[in-house]
Amino acid sequence: MKTTTLTALAIVAASYLSAPAIAAKDKPVLLKMPIYYGSNLPGLGSTAKYLSENVNVLSNGSVRIKLYEPKKLVAPGEILDAVSTGKIQAGYATPGNWGGKMPAARLFSSVPFGPEAPEYLAWFMYGNGSKLHQELYDKSGYNVKTQVCGIIAPETSGWFKKEIKTADDLKGLKMRFFGLGAEVMEKLGVSTVGLPGGEIFPALEKNAIDATEFSMPAIDKRIGVSKIAKYNYYPGWHQQATVFELLVNKATWNGMSDSQQAVITQLCRAATLDALALGEAIQAPVIRENLKNGVKNLYWSDDMLNLFKTKWDEVVEEQKAKDADFAKIWADLSAFREDYGLWEKNAFLPRK
Repeated sequence: MKTTTLTALAIVAASYLSAPAIAAKDKPVLLKMPIYYGSNLPGLGSTAKYLSENVNVLSNGSVRIKLYEPKKLVAPGEILDAVSTGKIQAGYATPGNWGGKMPAARLFSSVPFGPEAPEYLAWFMYGNGSKLHQELYDKSGYNVKTQVCGIIAPETSGWFKKEIKTADDLKGLKMRFFGLGAEVMEKLGVSTVGLPGGEIFPALEKNAIDATEFSMPAIDKRIGVSKIAKYNYYPGWHQQATVFELLVNKATWNGMSDSQQAVITQLCRAATLDALALGEAIQAPVIRENLKNGVKNLYWSDDMLNLFKTKWDEVVEEQKAKDADFAKIWADLSAFREDYGLWEKNAFLPRK
């Protein structure tokens, strides 16, 4: 064997042998990461715990995430600003939490009558979703790297203390509601308020609110709403899927090595899959338990669903007229959905 060949082989072998050592030289990174929802809530907060439990091993010890439960480091509503200013290195939430700061961010969280989880992820990962997501934060002056890092499938569309038979039964109700769906309910005479999960049960108990939506049955169970409100409505027209994001301060992100960034990116993809599978797997037993405890599971009539859709269409036009970012993102998402629809209507069996 020629000397040059031996030398080449030696160089290749040395590169493989030294790879762990090179990785080990990455400057250690600690991400202090407050979360918007408690880690005890499956899909809402448990995905952040999945990140913190797996990143150390996958990064060979060069990246660690220290998770802080809501209100333990910064208030949940301050997470975005705290990450942007560098007060903390990372945060975990859903983009809809920043609707008061960036109204169009709600389109990256959940969309009434909008894409279900697979279609939503297709737009983010293989359409323009992730690009537009980052662009909105950049344009709005936030110094953060954002990426999809979790998703759950449909929520229920509300827990009520009385049966809702017509739109008139909604008028005058005080209801906890999230995101763009709240705009629809307001059009129907509902007074909506945003409340964190821990405040919903006391508000129902004290009649500060008459009804609420929060999340999926297994998550709603954790906050005890079925003890007070016995009418649970489906389908979750307002949130057919909910996307979560990992926020990392840009200076922190840019200071990480390529391998460290890749670990975070791929771990978020794994966490997204885990969250979706978990959420789909654990709902049925809770629905059965609710029925045993006197909860009535009700499905909105076609008339009510059509009414919700009509009001949603009005909300879209209003949001487009007053927010150029909303209009741009909506146009892109709509074009993707129209194209996807050709696949969807031909490929999937209707559920019998």
